[in-house]
Amino acid sequence: MSQGETKILKLKNLRPQDYAVYSCISSVRSVCGITDKSARFNLNNRTAPPSVKLLLDDPLVVNTGETITLVCVASGGDPVPSLEWVRPGGQELPKRSVVNGGTLTIPAISLEDGGAYTCLGSNDVGNPAKKTTIILVRGLRKGRFWITPDPYHNDDNIQIGREVKISCQVEATPPEELQFSWLKNGRPLRSSERMVITHTDTEITPGTTNLDIIDLKFTDFGTYTCVAALRNGGTPEISIDVNISSTTVPPELSVPRGRSHLIAQEGDTVDLQCLVSGKPKPILLWSRAEESGAAAAAATVILMPDGSEQTESYDGVLRIINASREMGGAYRCQTSQYNGFNVKPREALIQLVVQFPPNVEPEYTEIRQALGRAFSLTCRLLRAHPARLLRYEWKLGSRLLTVGQFSEQRDDTSYQVKALNREGYGEYTCDITNEAGAGRCTFLVTGKAHAPEFYYDTYSALWQNRPRVYGFKLQWTQMEPGTVDRILAYRLGIRQMTQSRWWEQEIPIEGNVQKGELLTYNLTELIKPESYLVRLTPITRYGEGDATERIITYSAPVNPHLREFQCGFEDEAVCLFSQDKTDVFDWTRHSAATRDSKYTPNTGPSTDHAGTKTGFYMYIETSRPRLEGDAARLLSPTFNMNSKTSSSSPVTTNPTYCFSFYYHMYGKHIGALNVFLRQKTQTMTDTSVWSLTGNQGDRWRRAKVNIHPTAPFQMVMEGVRGAGIEGDIAIDDVTIEEGECKDPPPNNLRSLAPPSPPHIWQLCITLSLALIGRQR
Repeated sequence: MSQGETKILKLKNLRPQDYAVYSCISSVRSVCGITDKSARFNLNNRTAPPSVKLLLDDPLVVNTGETITLVCVASGGDPVPSLEWVRPGGQELPKRSVVNGGTLTIPAISLEDGGAYTCLGSNDVGNPAKKTTIILVRGLRKGRFWITPDPYHNDDNIQIGREVKISCQVEATPPEELQFSWLKNGRPLRSSERMVITHTDTEITPGTTNLDIIDLKFTDFGTYTCVAALRNGGTPEISIDVNISSTTVPPELSVPRGRSHLIAQEGDTVDLQCLVSGKPKPILLWSRAEESGAAAAAATVILMPDGSEQTESYDGVLRIINASREMGGAYRCQTSQYNGFNVKPREALIQLVVQFPPNVEPEYTEIRQALGRAFSLTCRLLRAHPARLLRYEWKLGSRLLTVGQFSEQRDDTSYQVKALNREGYGEYTCDITNEAGAGRCTFLVTGKAHAPEFYYDTYSALWQNRPRVYGFKLQWTQMEPGTVDRILAYRLGIRQMTQSRWWEQEIPIEGNVQKGELLTYNLTELIKPESYLVRLTPITRYGEGDATERIITYSAPVNPHLREFQCGFEDEAVCLFSQDKTDVFDWTRHSAATRDSKYTPNTGPSTDHAGTKTGFYMYIETSRPRLEGDAARLLSPTFNMNSKTSSSSPVTTNPTYCFSFYYHMYGKHIGALNVFLRQKTQTMTDTSVWSLTGNQGDRWRRAKVNIHPTAPFQMVMEGVRGAGIEGDIAIDDVTIEEGECKDPPPNNLRSLAPPSPPHIWQLCITLSLALIGRQR
C-alpha cells in the first residue's frame, strides 16, 4: 500500500461464513526505518454503522464569559463509535477548550468562539455519523456611523435649512435582539416631525438606525449619541457620538510631497502614506489599483489575514513587509463613509516600484575545450527591474576581461575566445547589473577529458594464465574524445578488493581516439580467486580527466568455449546493469526474504525464479508517487560483438544472439514490460524486440528472442506503470548467448488478456478499513 492511500474492502451478498476478523496492513517496505501499521476489524451479525445525537439546545444562545458544555452521545453502531468534535471549514477548536470523548467544554466563551460545531462518530463501518449545532454568543461589535449632508441635493457640506441624516450601524448576535436609542447632548431624543428616527428590519444584519434632521437650524447643532443594546441585557452597550456643528466639514485627501512614487528593493519594508483631514476624520481604505491579477492577491495575503481585497487604515499608513517584485504597481487610498461623511470618496494613487536584480541564465555550466580552439560564452538576461541602463562585466577569475552596456535590442552578451591557451582555462563570470544588484552567469572552462566507459566482458575477456593466476581483457570506449585535446595516455590503477594499496601505471595511446572506438588492455598476474577494483583515468595536455571504476571478479568457467553472459542479480553490482538517468523512476533489487509482507497484496513474486526467498531479482515498485505511464529503464552492460571469419573466406559476418530472461507480471494493474535493442553507433538507436502487457498470473515465465546487432549493443528493459498500485513487474536470470534461440516462445509485441477475475458477490455491506497511523 502506498503513502496516503485508503484501502476499502467491499463484501456483497453477505453470508454467515463471511463473519470473521479482517486485517488491513500498510507498509512502505522498510523505507527510512518506517515500520508496518495494521488495523483489525471484527465483522459479525451485530456490525452496524454509527449514529449519534446531541444533548443540547440548537441553536445554543449564551453570553460572553460563560462556560458552556456540548454533549454528544453514540446512539447506535457496532463496534461502539468513537466521538470527536470539529469545526466546519477547517477551523480549529478554541485553544482553551477541553474535549473528553463526546463532551466539549469551552470556558469564558467569546464572540469569536461563536459558530457551528460538529460531532463526528466513527467505527470504520460505512461513513461517519455527524450532528451539527450552532452556538450564538450574544454580543455587539463593529459600531460605525456616517453623516449624509443632504440626501436630496448633491452637496458635500452641512447647511442651515437643509436636511442632515445621521446613520448608525452595529453587528449584533442574535440580530433580532438588537435595539437602538438616540440622545442629544446626553438627553433622550424621540422621533418627531423634524427629528425622524427609523430602524431597519431586525432580520437584516448588520442592524442600522437613521436620524433625519429636517430643516437644520442653529439650535440643532450638538452631539448626537446612538446607543445599541440587546433586549435581554447581559452584554455591554455600544455608544457612538456624532458631532453636528459649523465645524463639521467633509474630508480632504492628499499624498505627502515626494511620496506618490516610491522605489524599494526586494525584501524592504515600505510605508505608503495618505493624509486625510476633515471632521470627523474618516477611515481610509487601501486597495490595488489593478482590476485583478496575482499582484493584488499577493499583496492581500501578506497585508490582511482575512484575505479581503481591501484593508482599513486609521492612521493613513499601509505597511508592506518584505516587498516582492509581484507587489509593485499602483495602490489606491480612498476615504470610507464609515465614521465620516457619506459623500463621493476622495482618493489618491501611489505608485510602488520594487526593484530586483537581473535574472540570468545559465547560472552555472561546465565547458570542456581543447587548447588552440575558438569558443563563445553567452549570458542571457531573462528579467530585471529596472531593465534599462544594464551593464555587463566579464571576468576570468579576478581578471577583468571586458565591460559594456546593454542596448535596448539585445537581451544577451557574449565573450569570444579566438584561440584557447593554458591561461584561458578557469572560471569565467559575467555579471549583469542594474540599480538593485547583479545576476551572475558562471562558466567553468576546463580541458579535462570525459570519463571512459567500460564495456562488459565479452567472449574470452577472462582467461587462465597459470594455475594460480588469471588474466583479464579490459575493454572501454572514450566518452566524447573530440571535445578536448588528444588523449595521450590512460592512468591505470588497480588494487585487490581486500586491500587498500593501489598499483598504478600509464597506458600510452598512439594517435587520436575516435568516438565509439573500442580500446583494450590485458591485465595479467591477477591472483585467483581475488577480485580487483580497477580505475581508469584519461590524460591530456591539460592533465587528468574524469575517472571510471569497475570491479573485476574471477569465476571459473564451466565450459571455456561457451560464449554466454548470465546474470541473476545476486551480487550488489547487478552484473554492471545500470539505471537509465533519463527515465522517470528506477528498478529495484530485492529478494522475497527481505520483503516479508511489506508489499502491496495480490502483486509481485513471492520468490525469485529459482523458487528461493533468499534469491534476488529486479522489479519496479508501482505505488505512489508513481503515476500511470511512468517508465523505469534498466540498461545492460555494453557488449562488443564477436564477428565470425571463415577460414575459407575473409568476409566477416555478424552473429545472432539469443536474449532470454524470466519475468513475473502479476496484479490487476499490470502495465507493460518492453525490451529494446540499443545499438551504439554514431547515431544511437533503440529497436523494440519484445513487449508484453497485462496480468500474466502469479508465476515466473520465460521469454526468448533472437537479436541481430550490427554494432556494439545494450539491452534495455523497460517497465511501465499501469493504472494502479497492484502492478509490480519483476525480471530475473537474464542470459545473452551467441547463436539462435532453441525453441523460443513467440515474440510478444501485443497485449495478452489478463486472467478472468474471480466471481464477485452481489450486494450488501461496505466495510471501510481506515488506515491506522497513515504515513503522511
